Amino acid sequence: MPGACLACDLSAGRLPLPGGLIHATEHWRVEHCIAPLGVGTVIVKPIRHVVLVSDLRPGECLQMGPVLHAAASAVRELTAAVDVYVCLWSHGPVHIHYVVQPVFRETIARFSAHGPALQAAMFELDEPLDVSGAELFADRARRWYAEGVA
Repeated sequence: MPGACLACDLSAGRLPLPGGLIHATEHWRVEHCIAPLGVGTVIVKPIRHVVLVSDLRPGECLQMGPVLHAAASAVRELTAAVDVYVCLWSHGPVHIHYVVQPVFRETIARFSAHGPALQAAMFELDEPLDVSGAELFADRARRWYAEGVA
């Protein structure tokens, strides 16, 4: 049965995760986002349930930068996005997670917005995630990591 933390439930397999795990280190996971932010948007989150960045342990902090850099690089290379947003989200009992989102000129034009306003507009429209597209992206991203590019 799902618990109080969506991020933990996805990691533990209690809820479906499109494309499955993309990459993991000792302290971090990279997964495809389930929110309506588009195919290629990934979540970078600590394996351990952490609610505040200030609660990260030294080893988690040491890995955070390289993991975020690799995720942003993967998203950029695999999508050819014009920009890649990297945003920290931390709300309620859900542990911290970084949203790494490819942004395209077409998306900016469609929503007449960028940055937080773009993300808010995408959530307001709430288009369902293209699960097959997310699964294909996750497969490509796993290959990207496996090739040692990260």
